[in-house]
Amino acid sequence: MTESAPQRIGDAPAPPAAPAAGHPLPGERRHEHLRNFPPVSSWDNHIEYDAKAHPRKVPHSYMLIPTTCFNCESACGLLAYVDKDDLSIKKVEGNPAHPGSRGRNCAKGPATINQITDPERILYPLRRAGERGGGRWERVSWDAALDDIAGRIRTAIQQDRHEEVMYHVGRPGEDGFAERFLAAWGVDGHNSHTNVCSSGARFGMTLWGGYDRPSPDHADAKVILLLSSHLETGHYFNPHAQRIMEGKQSGAKLIVIDPRMSNTAGHADLWIAPWPGSEAAILLAVVSHLLRTRQIDQPFLRRWFNWQTYLAELHPLAEPSFEVFLDRLEADYAGYTPEFAAEEARVPVERIVELAELVARCDHRLAAHIWRSAAAGNLGGWQVARCLWFVLALTGSIGTRGGTSPNGWNKFIPHGPNMPPAHDHWNELIWPREYPMATNEMSILLPHFLAEGRGRLEVYFSRVFNPIWTYPDGFAWMRALADPHQVGLHVALTPTWSETAEFADYVLPMGHATERHDTHSYETHSGKWLGFRQPVRRVAMEKLGHPVTDTRDANPGEVWEENEFWFDLSWRIDPDGSLGIRRYFESPYRPGEKITVDEYYRWVFENRVPGLVEKARSEGLTPLEYMRRYGVVEVGRDLYRQDERPLGADEFDDTEIDTAPDTRGVLRKPVTLDSTPPLFGEAGAVGVRHDDGSTTAGWLTPSRKLEVYSTAMRDWGWTEHATPGYIRSHVAHREIDLDAGDLVLIPTFRLPTLIHTRSGNAKYLNEISNSHPLWLNSTDAARHGVVTDDLVRLSTSIGHLVARVWVTEGIRPGVCALSHHMGRWRLHDTEGSRWVSGLVDITHPNGANTWLLRYKGGVAPFASEDPDSERIWWTDPGVHQNLAFGVQPDPLSGQHCWLQKVRLEKAHPGDRYGDVYVDADRSAQVYREWLAKTRPCLGPGGQRRPEFQMRPVKPRRRAFRIPTGDPAGREEG
Repeated sequence: MTESAPQRIGDAPAPPAAPAAGHPLPGERRHEHLRNFPPVSSWDNHIEYDAKAHPRKVPHSYMLIPTTCFNCESACGLLAYVDKDDLSIKKVEGNPAHPGSRGRNCAKGPATINQITDPERILYPLRRAGERGGGRWERVSWDAALDDIAGRIRTAIQQDRHEEVMYHVGRPGEDGFAERFLAAWGVDGHNSHTNVCSSGARFGMTLWGGYDRPSPDHADAKVILLLSSHLETGHYFNPHAQRIMEGKQSGAKLIVIDPRMSNTAGHADLWIAPWPGSEAAILLAVVSHLLRTRQIDQPFLRRWFNWQTYLAELHPLAEPSFEVFLDRLEADYAGYTPEFAAEEARVPVERIVELAELVARCDHRLAAHIWRSAAAGNLGGWQVARCLWFVLALTGSIGTRGGTSPNGWNKFIPHGPNMPPAHDHWNELIWPREYPMATNEMSILLPHFLAEGRGRLEVYFSRVFNPIWTYPDGFAWMRALADPHQVGLHVALTPTWSETAEFADYVLPMGHATERHDTHSYETHSGKWLGFRQPVRRVAMEKLGHPVTDTRDANPGEVWEENEFWFDLSWRIDPDGSLGIRRYFESPYRPGEKITVDEYYRWVFENRVPGLVEKARSEGLTPLEYMRRYGVVEVGRDLYRQDERPLGADEFDDTEIDTAPDTRGVLRKPVTLDSTPPLFGEAGAVGVRHDDGSTTAGWLTPSRKLEVYSTAMRDWGWTEHATPGYIRSHVAHREIDLDAGDLVLIPTFRLPTLIHTRSGNAKYLNEISNSHPLWLNSTDAARHGVVTDDLVRLSTSIGHLVARVWVTEGIRPGVCALSHHMGRWRLHDTEGSRWVSGLVDITHPNGANTWLLRYKGGVAPFASEDPDSERIWWTDPGVHQNLAFGVQPDPLSGQHCWLQKVRLEKAHPGDRYGDVYVDADRSAQVYREWLAKTRPCLGPGGQRRPEFQMRPVKPRRRAFRIPTGDPAGREEG
C-alpha cells in the first residue's frame, strides 16, 4: 500500500507536479483503471507500509531514484527505493518512464537487490600476494593501484608499445565512453566478447545495409519470424517479449525456427525444428517461393537493390534492365525448392510450404530477428542472417511499420565534450590479417596468438568479463593469464569474483546497476531513447544535502564506478599534460581542472541530446536534473524508412556524385588518409542520388544501397559468397553418424534467469534456475540405452565432459542441448559466488598438456551475514562445457561456431558429474585447422578491412592501409 507524505524538514525540495490525468509519463503506456506505480510527484518522498509488519501500519519514507538494469543488454529501466532514514536500498522495481521496458522487468531487474547486498561481493581493491591463481590477496589503496597501472601504461605509450594495452569488455553497459580513453591514449586496444555472441548475425546484416543489428517492430507486425528462443532468452528479451505478445494479441502469426522446444516455440503458430545449420536453406526456399510467385515489393527492390551490379557481375551479357534482373534472380534461386529445404532440414516439406505462404501474406509487416542461435552456432551461420534480410527485402518489410529496421535508426549514442581524435594504430592481436572481414575483434584467438609470439600485453583490463569461463578453450586463457611473460599486468574490473578474476594481479570493485553512471540506448522498438544509469544512493545523498566527492562516498566499502576510474587513471597517466592525454579529461566548465562525472553528463545532456533541453525547461529542470528525475529521455518515435530521409543543405555542401559502376550515385565529401570513418559506413559518404533524381540518406554500404551483391566480398577474395546463399555447417547431418553415437550438441541457449558472470551472485535467480540437464530426445536415449538422470560422457574435438541426461520430446532427434550459462566453479573456498559455484581441483592427469577439472563439492549452504545463505537447498553447479570446446572461428565473420559434433557414451568408470577433460595439444591443433580455412587478403589499395564495416574505436583511414615497406602490403595511391 502506498501514499504520498507531506514534506519533512530536511527533505529535498518538492518536485514539479505529476503529469495531469491523460498525460502519461514519458514513455509510459497509459493504464486506465489501475495505478501501477507511484506518481512522480511522490518520488522524492514516497511512503510505503512495511509488509512484514502487517496488520500494523508501519510507514517507511523512500526516495525513488531511477537507474538502469546492468544484467543484460536490454538496459531496462529500474526504480530504486532508497530509505530516507538510513539511505539503504530496500528494493528495485521497474521504471514506468522508460520507453523500452515501460516499467516491466524480468526477474533479473529486481534481483539487483541481491547483487548489491551479496555478502560475498568484492568491496575493496585487492592486489595479488602470491602466484596468479594461488588465492592469496591483500588489501590495497586505490591510489597505489592507480599509480602502478598508470605508470605501466605511461611507459608503454612512451616506448611506442601502444598495442600492449588492451581493454577487454563483456557486456558494455555503456555507450561511447570507452572510445574516449582509448582514443586519448592512442591505443588500439578495444576487445570484446562479440565473436562468441553475435558476430555471425552482425556480419550477415552488415553485408546488406551496413548496420549490424535488427530492430523489429513486433507490436505492429502481421507475421513475426524468430530464429531463437526470443521470449525468454533473446537479445532484448524483455522489451521484445512484451511487444511480441502484443503483436500476437493483435492477430500476428508467430513462427519460430529452433531445434529446441523453447518457451517461445510453445507460443508459436508454426514451430519448425530443423537440423542445425539448415536454416539458410529454409529461408532461401521462402525466397524462391516469393520470386516464383512474384509476391514481392518490386518498387522497393528497383529503388534500393544494387541490381545493376548483380547483373554486371553474374550475368554480364544480359540486358541491364530491372525486369531481366528479377528473371535472373528467380532462376538463380530456383534450386532452393521446398523439397530441397526439407531434405536439408529433415522436416516435413509441408512445414516449409506453410512457412513460405505465411511470409508471403505478411503485407510488408514481417518482424524478424536472429542474434545468436543458428548464426552463432554454425560454419557459415552468417548466411542465415543474410538470407533472413533477403526475405525481409523481398516482402518490402524493411523499415516499415510492423516490419524490421536496422538498429541504427533506433539507437542513439551521444559523446562527451572535447572528444579526442582518432589515432593511427592497428592492433593485429585483435584485428589479424587472416580475418579481414571479421565483424568484431578476434578475441577468442588471443591466447593462441600470444602463445605463438605474435605479441604480448603489458596491461590487460578484463572489464566485467570472464573469458576463462565464457570463452571456448578456457584452459588456453588460463595458461595465458597465468604467464607474466605473455600478460604483464592483469587488472580485473568487476563487482564479483569470477574464474578469470582469480588470475588477476588487481581485482578492483566496480559498481552494480545502482552504483554507477552510464548512458545507453538500444533498439527495443520503432522509437529512440537514451537511458541514464546512476548511483542512486549518491543521488539521494545529494538531494538531502550530504556532500559527495565521488561515487565511492556513496557506495558500500570502496566500490567505485568506471567513469570516475577512467578519469582518474587517465589523469595519472599524463600528470603534467606532456603526453597530450590529460586535456581530454579536463572540465569544460573549469579549464585545466579534472572533469567530474556531473560535469561530463551535464555537458552531454545540454549539448548532445535532441529535445532534452526543451523537455527539461518545460518542467523547470536542467537537462541533468531531468535525467536524474526520470532516468531516461525519449529522443524519437515512429522512426520508419530513414533510408528515405532527404539530405539537408549542410550535408550537400562540398559533395560530388560518384560515377563508378558499383557506387554510381553516391554523394561524397572530400576525404584523405587522415580522415576518420564513422562507426558504420565510409568516410565522406553522405547519401545517394536515385535514378529519379531524388537524393536520400540511403544505407551505409559502399553503394549506399541494399547490396544483394556484395562488392566487399568480391574484393576480399570470397566471390562465391557475394550473394545470399547456403553454406553447409560443420555439423550438417551428412557429417553425423548417429549409429556410431554422434550427435550435435547445442550450447547456444541460456536458462531464462541467468546471464553470463554478472548475475551469478543473485541468490533468488539461482533459486529459480539451478539444474543443468542435457536435453536428449527419447529416440536418441533409447539408441544409447540411457534414461533421465543417467551420467553420460560427451567427447568433443579436444576432450570430453560428463553431464546428466534429461529425456524429452522438446528437442529434435540427433541433437542434444546443454545451456552455456551454468558450470560455475572456484579454486578457493573464499573466492567465487557460493550461491552458484562448486569447489574444484584442476589437475594434469596425463602430463602438463592435459587438464582435468573435477568438482570437490557442489553448491551447499554456508554461513554469512545473509541468513538465506544457510537455507540453500540446491546442489548442482552445472557443467563447464565451454572448456571442452576448441576454438572454431568462421573464416569470414570471425564468429565462434558454437555447435559441436560430439560422441555420446555412457559415463566411463571413474567419471564424475561435471568432469571436463582437455588435451591442450589437440586444442592447438584445432586452432590451426580452423585458421587454415581463412584467406588472408588485402582489399583495394592495400586495405586491411572494408572501411564501411563497424569497428569499435575506428582509427584514421591511414591505419586501414598496410604501411609502405611491409612485405605483405601495398600502399594506396
